[in-house]
This record gives sequence, structure tokens and C-alpha cells, in this order.
Amino acid sequence: MMELVLLCSLLCSFLLLLIQTTWAHEGFVSIHSCAASNTTDPNTKINWISDINLFGNNDRKCKTVNDLKARIFGTDLGNKWCYNLATIKGEDYLIRGTFLNGSVLRSSADTFFNVSIDATSISQVNSSVDLLEVEAIFRANDQYINFCLVRGKGNAYISKLELRPLNDLVYLKNRPSSVLKVVKRVDLGYTKEVIRYPYDLNDRIWNVDTNQNGATPISSAVKIRNGANASVPLQVLQTALTDNERLEFVINDLETGDNNYMIILYFLELNNSISIGQRVFDIYVNGEKEFENFDILANDISTNYREIVLNVTANGVLNVTLIKVSNGAEFGPICNAYEILQIHSWVEETTLQEDVDAIVELKNELVAENPENELWESWSGDPCLPLPWQGLVCKSNNHGSFVVTNLDISGKGLRGSLPSTVSKLTYLKELYERQFLFFFCVIFIKLLGSIVDVSHNELIGPIPESISNLPHLARLYFRCNPQLKNDLPSSLLMRSNLTTDYGECDSQASSRSQRIFIGTVAGGSVSFTIAVGALFVCFYRKRMKSRSKLDEELQITNDVVFSIPIMDSLGVKSISIQSFSLELIETATNRYKTLIGEGGFGSVYRGTLPDGQEVAVKVRSATSTQGTREFENELNLLSAIQHENLVPLLGYCCESDQHILVYPFMSNGSLQDRLYGEAAKRKTLDWQTRLSVALGLLYLHTFAGRAVIHRDVKSSNILLDHSMTAKVADFGFSKYAPQEGESGASLEVRGTAGYLDPEYYSTQHLSAKSDVFSFGVVLLEIITGREPLDIHRPRNEWSLVEWAKPFIQDSRIEDMVDASIKAGYHAEAMWRVVEVALACLEPFSAYRPCMADIVRELEDALIIEINASEYMKSIDSFGGSNRFSFADKKIDSFGRSSRFSFADKKIVLPATPTPTEPSPIISQALAPPQPR
Repeated sequence: MMELVLLCSLLCSFLLLLIQTTWAHEGFVSIHSCAASNTTDPNTKINWISDINLFGNNDRKCKTVNDLKARIFGTDLGNKWCYNLATIKGEDYLIRGTFLNGSVLRSSADTFFNVSIDATSISQVNSSVDLLEVEAIFRANDQYINFCLVRGKGNAYISKLELRPLNDLVYLKNRPSSVLKVVKRVDLGYTKEVIRYPYDLNDRIWNVDTNQNGATPISSAVKIRNGANASVPLQVLQTALTDNERLEFVINDLETGDNNYMIILYFLELNNSISIGQRVFDIYVNGEKEFENFDILANDISTNYREIVLNVTANGVLNVTLIKVSNGAEFGPICNAYEILQIHSWVEETTLQEDVDAIVELKNELVAENPENELWESWSGDPCLPLPWQGLVCKSNNHGSFVVTNLDISGKGLRGSLPSTVSKLTYLKELYERQFLFFFCVIFIKLLGSIVDVSHNELIGPIPESISNLPHLARLYFRCNPQLKNDLPSSLLMRSNLTTDYGECDSQASSRSQRIFIGTVAGGSVSFTIAVGALFVCFYRKRMKSRSKLDEELQITNDVVFSIPIMDSLGVKSISIQSFSLELIETATNRYKTLIGEGGFGSVYRGTLPDGQEVAVKVRSATSTQGTREFENELNLLSAIQHENLVPLLGYCCESDQHILVYPFMSNGSLQDRLYGEAAKRKTLDWQTRLSVALGLLYLHTFAGRAVIHRDVKSSNILLDHSMTAKVADFGFSKYAPQEGESGASLEVRGTAGYLDPEYYSTQHLSAKSDVFSFGVVLLEIITGREPLDIHRPRNEWSLVEWAKPFIQDSRIEDMVDASIKAGYHAEAMWRVVEVALACLEPFSAYRPCMADIVRELEDALIIEINASEYMKSIDSFGGSNRFSFADKKIDSFGRSSRFSFADKKIVLPATPTPTEPSPIISQALAPPQPR
């Protein structure tokens, strides 16, 4: 019946819409990638155009799969590929890209690329998805918009692109500087087919309701009363979901991290007999009440339509729940449709218009002589943002704009004359800061000057006189252009500091350049000597200043004891650690928008590199007690070792007194977050996962070569990637273990209160067993789900170690195990881990096991746990229970025997200090260590 009513309504409306189609799609832009010609849809009358005039139509660039075409952009040329679409400034638009057959078109198993509107990134396309529509809503800031595919890994591709004017809809009324990415748009209660143009004159796609969660679908031919304006097609509103008590919509595939969302709920009362006050409900989002006593009819029974806009923040999940109020409401909640949109801030930076005009003019001159050159395929969109055109380097001018600082089009097979337009790029100045690991002096950079390189092409004619207008030109390379005249303009010959190859190829250019250099040595060598001297002085003074400053930074707080080790003995191997510019860091983090953590070094922000990789960016704060030595220490050490259980260092930035380290983003946070962190980050880890995490932390002392002592092992430094693999982070305090004959004495005791080895604390003698003690504390955290030091508890429970001892001594470990895993562990496996933890926590390091022994015991525990789990599952398949916690007995048949067991005997432990005499574990947090 519901389908029949809706069908009648659709047929009646279609006659009217046919009349409107001649004008309703005015302003629509519809592009079919690689289409052989322009076409018109016979049903909607929408005109579709081909993009072959923009990008060509050869076999390498286009592919057809199941009669659907896709344009493929190769990675051999370019950083981004943009469609430039005309807009009306100040108007709102919907833009939609369709990406078909990703798994067929991908060049590798993990191909991906990003999608952006101008410089604002809105989504990532992964080729594992066969069909993806990326849709966003924005307000035009200019007379055109760039829809860009930004290089990631493998080939980018697109099948269709659509631009639709939105007239005066609700989306951007209160946030004109935002871009709204469409996450969900659902027509509730209808499951037959999507509804879009011509029923929706803005050509929004209303998807069918595939998950009704036990609610009741209803439909009606009811109309909107009193001429109320609905922004949703009537065909969408005439179906709904309802329930006697509550409606719940869960969207659980959102991006992780705190993101802002707009939720729009659409309501049309489909029961004409209902009066005010009969259908009243509260609206909750993620458990928070967002709207109280909502009544569609409100105070005006003549209006039966309403829409609600909610702005919320969520991390990964949105739960929208409508609950009937208990005081007098007769009918349960109803909802006809909803939209979920992720809110992105509009990136307002653009390239300076003068440089845009100059580089576009330059491009046009080059294209006229080289129309078939594939370089132009990627020279589209903004020259600098979100990534620069191939051959360009851009830099912020500190006024909200970017300028072109370097032009390198060498080796591109270009023909014709060297365009004089290059002289209009007045900011050409290539900075070579990545040639130095940590510091550089501004004077040296200025002396290097700017560079123009058009070598290895087929240019003809003379060098333009206008090149001399470049104020910072210091190097001009145009070798291997056989038809280009080698005579420099007289204005350039007069520059004593100009370096050039005089157009000669390789060996010839080398000898002639040497002669020219000798002729200009009086001026050039002096400048170079000054520059090198300034560089040395600058580096030396800053190094000494940093060391003297850091020598004053030794301190202990109630939370952390900081250290500043020197890693002179570290060797560097050829592991690629990239140097990032400060500009790139700021762009990647959207000006440090998303804070994901804070530590002794500084704040950690989430970001995305130009290749699409998500990263964690650790920025040293101005007040940090950790400084240059920790920065250099971590950089040097992570340049020398790699391991699957170590968070790799991707890059660093040392610019403008900033010290920044860049790591891959660990999507599952830290072990601390998962065990007892903030409620939003906490997530129950089962016992097998906890054991696996523990085993992943043991590589440091068994690393091939010289062992590394971390000196700050703790649960917040144990990060979990997407597959829950444990990775150790934060090596700012780390040292290589002393070898035979070396002293382990340390003048600086470093670590974190609650984890610090009492022997190391009292004797200042560092060894690998210091990490073993800290690891024992982490094992207790994994077992109990408690913090290592919590002064908000009673005095005798401050220390996790001291609190746990009585339970172990009395063989009552079931009373100390984390409540979330009480029914999910095998007693023998748990006892073995408790046994290992207790051995690690021996007061004297000589009695603690080495990491190799710990590995064997934890592997035994994991084997027992897995075997027991499989055994219980087999019992469950015959009607048994799979809940097991053999707290009162041992079952030895599931694994190898332990070296020693506490399961059936009392444990004799070192005496626990009385509350009036704090243990060393507590004392370390209250007072600094005394030198011997």
C-alpha cells in the first residue's frame, strides 16, 4: 500500500516537473570523463559534456569497465589535476565527484588520492571501493572553483563531475566560510530507489533506507499545509519511520578524531488526526540532549512541517536518538529524512594574484609552442595550493598569500623561445634549507639568491632582456637547448655574482663555468666566504646557547622526571628521514587545528601530508623543559634503527626556532587511552589483545646490535596502530646500553613517576634492567586497568605496585584484575603474566629477568590463553559456555609448564612500607634525586 501511494504521488508530480526541466537545470554543469561526445539525458534533459578538450582521450588516459568510463591521471607527471568550473561569487553550490570501479582501475593494492575544493581537502578516495561519490556544499568566493584530485599513491581517476546551484537553502546560512562534506543523506521509510532530479530540483541524491532498526515504515499522500517552504522534495517527506517509544540512527564509519558535524532532521506529520502535544519527543546525539520536547506541530497546528539543524562534535560515531517524552505524549517519534554533513573550514589562502597572472601567461606562451606536452595536464587549478604545479616551489608571503619562489621546467622537452613572462615572477627565490640538518643562517640563504633552470629543452631564440628584472637572480641555467642563443643580455653580464652555464652542455659548460668563476672570484669568493663563515658562527653560537640553556632545565615535577641525555655515540644509518618546511607542517596540520595529545616535549597535532598520509606532528612548546638535545637524540636514534614495534620517524622540521617531529598517525591511540584514559578514547581490550600488546614491547633489549635503553617506558608511550600492533614512541631520553667496560653511571635520572626503577633512582646507575622495572609496571596496568600513580586515592593505594602486592601475596588476583576482562581470561595464563610482572618489579636489578626470559614467559601465557579459548569454544559448540575465568584452579594441559607458579601457594613479598613511610615509588614523585 505504501508503495502504491508513493507511486501515485510520483506520477502526478512528474507531469509538473517535466515542464520545469527546461529551466530547472539552468546552471548545472555535468561532465562525463572520457566521453566521446556531448550528450543529453533523455529522461532529465540534463546536458552532459565531455572533458576530452581538457585532458585528451587516448587509451592511456581513459579506461572503460562495464560500459562505464573513467579518466586516469598518471603519477609520472604532476601533483594534482583540477577541473576549473565557473561559479557566481556569493552563491551556494553542491559539487559531486563520482569514482567508479576503483578495484579494477587501481595501480596497486593500496592506491589512494585526495579530493579538494580549491585548497580545502574534503575526502580521500581509496581504490578498494568500487563506487564512491564525494559530495560537498560550498559558497563561491570567486567566479570559478577548482575541483582537484591531489596526488597520493598510485593513479588518480574520476568518472563524473557535477556542479549544482543550491539557490537559498539552509546549509550555509550561519557558516558561509565552511565547506560541508555530505556524509549521509537518507530518505527514511522508502527502500525502492534513490530520489534525485527532477524530483529534487537541486539534484541532491536521497538514498534509500537500508537499515530500519526495527522501526515501522509509514507513508501518506499528505501535503505540506499553510504553504510552508520545504527544502526537501515532497516525495521524500511522504515516507517516514516511526516507533512507539524511540527511533535510533547510528553512523559508525565516521573519521576518527574530534570532528564537527551538521545534522539536519526533516519532519512532516503524516497523520492528519494528531493534534499539538500528542507526538512529543526529545532528540539526543551521542547521549547528549540536543532538543527537548520537540513537537512537529509546535504552537501552530496549521503547519505540519519542520526541520531541525544540530551542530555537534563527534569522534568516529554519531548516534541520533529520538525518545518519546513520558508526560502525556500518545504517539512515538517520527522522522522523514536526515542529512549528516562534516564541517570543514574553508582554506582561504591563495596564490598572490600577480603571480597567478604571470604563471598563467607563462603557461599560455609555452602551450602555444608545445600544445601536446603532458606537463600542462597537471598545470591546472591554483599554481601553489593545495600542492604546487610540477616544477614550481611556493612560499607563504606572510600576508595570507603564496608566491612562486622557484621555477624548474628543465628536461620537459619544451620548444620555442624562452618566455619573457618569467621576469614577472618577481618572488623567484629558492631556499635550500633542506641541505642542513638543523640550522641555517638567513644571510647564507640571501647570498644563494634565486634560480631559473630551463635546461635540457628545445627552446629557440635569445635570452630575454627582461630576465635581468628578477631582483634576486643569482643562477641561470639554460644548457642543452641547441637552438637557444647563448649570448647573455648585457645587463646580466654586468652581474659579478651571477652563476650560469652559458647554455653549454655538461662537460663544455663545466670548463667554461670554471673560467667565468675565476674571472669573478674577487667578488664571488668573498661573498661565499662570508656566507660560510656566517653559517658556521650562526650554527656554533646557537648550539652553545642551546646547550647552556638546557643545562639549566634539569627538574622534577610531581608527574615526570625529565632527562637530557647526550647521544655522541650514536651512529647514523641510511634510513630516510625527510626534512619538512614549516610551511608544509602548517598546511598539513591546518594551522595546528586538531590537538591529539600533550607531553613534556610539547603538543601533538593531527595532520595530513600532501601524499595523503595521516601523521602526528609533535611540536616543541616554548615552555618545554626538553630541548635541542632531546630533539637531536630522537632524530639520530630513529635514523639508525627500525623495527615493526617502533613508531618510525617520517621527518622533522627545524626552522624559525621551531623543533618539530613528524610520525605516522596511530589510529588506535595509546595503551593508556585504551585502559583508563578519557571516556571518549577508552575502549575495552580483551585479554588476548593485551597479551599481544605486551609481547610487542620487548624488542628494545633484543634489537640486533647494541641494546637501547628507553628510560621512559610507560603506557602513554605505547601506541596502537590500525591493526592494534603495539609501537613504542618517544625516544628523547633513550641511550644505548653500556657495554662491557663502560660505566653505567648517569648524572641525570630520567623517567616518569610511578614507573621509575627505585635502584636507578637511588644509585643513579643505569642499566637495561631499569626498563624492565618500568615494563613490570606496564604489565600491572594491563592486568588491572589502573594508573601507576594516583594521589587521589587513599594513601596506601597511591602506588599501583604497592596496592597490588597484597592481592598477589594472598593469591587473590581475581580481585585486582580489570573488571572489563574478569570473565574472559584463563587463570594459568593470567598467573604467568602476574609472575612476570612481579619478577620485573624486584627492588634489586640483579634479580630481575632479562627481556629474552620475559618474552618466553609471555609467549607461554599467550599460547595457554589461545588454546584455552579454542577449547572453550569447542565446548560451547556442544552447548557449553564460553565464559571462563578459572580463578580457583589451574589447567596445565593447555600449555607448557611455568618455571614457577603462584596459583596454589602464598607469595612472600618484600615488606610494604607503612603509610607514614612512603615507598621509593612515591618518594620519586615528591623530591628530586640527590647526587651521589
